[in-house]
Amino acid sequence: MNILLTGATGFIGRSLLRKLRQEGFGVSVTVRSKSNLFDDNVKQFVVGDLAHDVDWLAVLKNINCVIHLAGKAHDKNLENGVGLSEFYNINTKQTLKLARASSDAGVSRFIFLSSIGVNGSSTTVPFTEKDLPNPIGEYAHSKHRAELGLLDIASATKMEVVIIRPPLVYGANAPGNFGRLLKWAALKFPIPLPLGRIDNSRSLLSIDNLIGFILVCILHKKAANEVFLISDDVDLSTSDFLHALKLAFGYKAWLFPMPRIVMTFGAKLIRKELDVFRLFSSLEIDITKSKRQLGWTSKVTMAQSLKKVVDETNI
Repeated sequence: MNILLTGATGFIGRSLLRKLRQEGFGVSVTVRSKSNLFDDNVKQFVVGDLAHDVDWLAVLKNINCVIHLAGKAHDKNLENGVGLSEFYNINTKQTLKLARASSDAGVSRFIFLSSIGVNGSSTTVPFTEKDLPNPIGEYAHSKHRAELGLLDIASATKMEVVIIRPPLVYGANAPGNFGRLLKWAALKFPIPLPLGRIDNSRSLLSIDNLIGFILVCILHKKAANEVFLISDDVDLSTSDFLHALKLAFGYKAWLFPMPRIVMTFGAKLIRKELDVFRLFSSLEIDITKSKRQLGWTSKVTMAQSLKKVVDETNI
């Protein structure tokens, strides 16, 4: 089977590409410019910035499955109202152009990495695939609109679509908030954080478990034209996760409690209310459908994942 992978130079893409090659798949990748990250067995298609239209005809020749990871991620400037249309252009419009071209080229399956943000930003009961979408923010909205367009394409063509909504994906050298936490956890000398006793519950996903799930979705018949929520199947508080991360590096976390009202007030002064909300809120995911329908389980424990993070982190 021949697979086209977008976003192959990213955090998830690099690990997924290695696993696909190990499993014997033929893999082609799209890149902005020629990269030395790949060996000669990986065919590179230079397509430039996905914000611009791409001629997909040559890229999709003899491709059986497309795994679409590339997209516009969270951006501080965009959150402040600059260039919000970029989310729609890249995450929605260009995704659907690739999907239509894939269908025209005879691709049998299109796997799209969406976001749990399509369900919402917090929970009182765990999210499921049956929930009405409640995307908050332009990023989540752009992913949701892409999902709707992909399902329309699937209903009108022979191409099957698989949509995956992961929560925060963690692993060695991860970007964003987890990457910043890694730098803190790797410090030998203690730096205190006001994050003790946060009584919430959050679902997370290791990169190895995500990759394992994507591999299942490539061929499983019951994955066709479905939406799936996945996680490590272990939920824990923000405080407990920070303790576990610090412990994985062999250090003790120095976390002290601070009332949420105090942190929220301080966050308002520096326009960081959303960050505090994420720290204190719960976000739980029910992955029953993924387990029952696909027979998938999270084979890598969080302890194993964090040990691998420590072994592979370049800090």
